[in-house]
Amino acid sequence: MSIDPGTTRDSVAHPREEHPSVDVVLRPVREEDLSLLRRFRVEPGLIGLDWNGFGDAGGVDRRFAENGCLSPEASNLIVEVEGIAVGTVQHREMIFSGRGPFQEIGIVLLPEFRGRGIGWRAQALLCAYLFQHWPIQRIQAGTHPENVAEQKSLVKAGFQREGTIRAAEFRAGEWRDGLLYSRLRTDPTPEI
Repeated sequence: MSIDPGTTRDSVAHPREEHPSVDVVLRPVREEDLSLLRRFRVEPGLIGLDWNGFGDAGGVDRRFAENGCLSPEASNLIVEVEGIAVGTVQHREMIFSGRGPFQEIGIVLLPEFRGRGIGWRAQALLCAYLFQHWPIQRIQAGTHPENVAEQKSLVKAGFQREGTIRAAEFRAGEWRDGLLYSRLRTDPTPEI
């Protein structure tokens, strides 16, 4: 599949047909990716509903200099399609209680690359990576009730909806509910 980097936001409003041949790759952050990661912190609306106000764009550079955005506590990987960095996936270690660590994941794609089947594939690849390299049983992801596209993406990536987390997030001036999804090591692996 060929991706036109000049796609406009208007064309994203109408979902595109998913292309099964799209080749999604996850890779470590490189220095040339830092400008993209900075944009996610300072451009209102670029990351959609997850915008929580301006962030420290310099933190991206400091984290990259410290550990390349890879650490046991939290990591970022770049989502790449046909050699183009189109977004990032993150994972971080969490503990529910006791001694049962798990990973929580998230994804941000540039608006012009949404609706093409890239997101669910990137999340499925991240799960495969984590289950291969981390001794965990559970991966979880949260989303917003109004983000139907992400809910569908998580299900395609092998996640199951666990429920609603009431008033879990302060966004756009009010407390809002969240939806929780999970995938276990023993769950079926989707075909990517």
